[in-house]
Amino acid sequence: MIKSMTSLPLTSLQMLANSHLIANKSQTDLLQAAVDAGEGVFEASGAFSATTGIFTGRSPKDRFIVQDEATAQTIDWGKVNQPLSSAHFASLKARVMKHIEGKTLQAQDLYVGADPAHRINIRVCTEQSWHAAFARTLLRRPEAEELADFKADWTLIQCPSLEAVPAEDGTKSGTFVVMNFSERLILIGGTAYAGEIKKSAFALLNYALPESGVMPMHCSANQGGDGSVALFFGLSGTGKTTLSADKGRALIGDDEHGWSENGVFNFEGGCYAKAINLTAQQEPEIFAASQRPGAILENVVLDDQGKADFTDTSLTENTRCAYPLPHIAGHVESGQGGQPNHVLFLTLDAFGVLPPLSRLTPDQAAEHFLLGYTAKVAGTERGLGDAPEATFSTCYGAPFMPRAPEVYANLLRAKLQETGASVWLVNTGWVGGAYGVGKRISLTHTRGLIRAVLS
Repeated sequence: MIKSMTSLPLTSLQMLANSHLIANKSQTDLLQAAVDAGEGVFEASGAFSATTGIFTGRSPKDRFIVQDEATAQTIDWGKVNQPLSSAHFASLKARVMKHIEGKTLQAQDLYVGADPAHRINIRVCTEQSWHAAFARTLLRRPEAEELADFKADWTLIQCPSLEAVPAEDGTKSGTFVVMNFSERLILIGGTAYAGEIKKSAFALLNYALPESGVMPMHCSANQGGDGSVALFFGLSGTGKTTLSADKGRALIGDDEHGWSENGVFNFEGGCYAKAINLTAQQEPEIFAASQRPGAILENVVLDDQGKADFTDTSLTENTRCAYPLPHIAGHVESGQGGQPNHVLFLTLDAFGVLPPLSRLTPDQAAEHFLLGYTAKVAGTERGLGDAPEATFSTCYGAPFMPRAPEVYANLLRAKLQETGASVWLVNTGWVGGAYGVGKRISLTHTRGLIRAVLS
């Protein structure tokens, strides 16, 4: 059974799937193999560059959770968490296993959750070498001595070249991102967008942690020299990665964290930053991190000299760069920090109504957290146009939160009451009028406001 295979050695998974697995290649070897296989090229700086075809963002309408006895009463079912029957999953799983039979797959033994008490081991198997390198970058890597006894709690199999058959598999299209909590198995197919791997892995912790009284958060986090911790909540494109990568503070992580009785801990081992209009002047830390061997550029156009042109959006506005946390100078190596002192809600207001900065009471904080007002920016999901699209994303991360919103809101309220952390609403969107009339507030001004708050 798939359920038991996740706890077996890698060779047992290989025998069951009847495919050839190459286990735990280094980043250098994976990216060289990707270039040799024509999956991408090396950019002039030595970073790897790949394109993902028509899928340059997540496909939320193609994301499903298997509905069975384990999940029927614990998942917040609806348009975000769409159910898939066990029978349909069995059909899809059989299709995946047949597809990978006899193929060579890259396998990486990784984990999510820097806090050892809340860690989940996951084995990621991919068709393409660069996706394995991406997983190795964004998830956390065990120490070398741990690999000999590594036992996966979950298995993720990604097959971009395989499409589902909706009439037989219960999907809406040939694309699928499906989580089965009973079998501890994630299946991804029909899309080469690497972000689906990252978000699926982190959704596991978003589901599991509340049972232990730990709050999972779609936020970045950094730490001052005095040990003070700040959290930055917000959807993709609102500034989480950019604003948390500040030379005056150490980066704990840029996207996913847990808040436990011990403090804050990072889910991941790398960063997945938006690269549109990236410059050394505006975002020096991220720019430098993207221009190093081992970094991965996704859908970034290269010029005639093979250099990244971060202003070129001909492929998508959702250009990305992935890099390991050590590429950021002064990062927190342990991935853990103390209790937060400040919580910032980053909201991209497309209507130019919100002020640049507001301080919230605990009740206001809970209200804004449940509403999650912001705007989606072009390219982060399939089907978005050029203009920002106003939306309400509960908990500033509804697409990644399997449980009911009240579960996460109650945890936030409890954590704020326990720690006395200050909460701020920061408008990183338009001022002086709506989109098309006003202008987007400058990064310099927003960063200055936040530095004042944190000081």
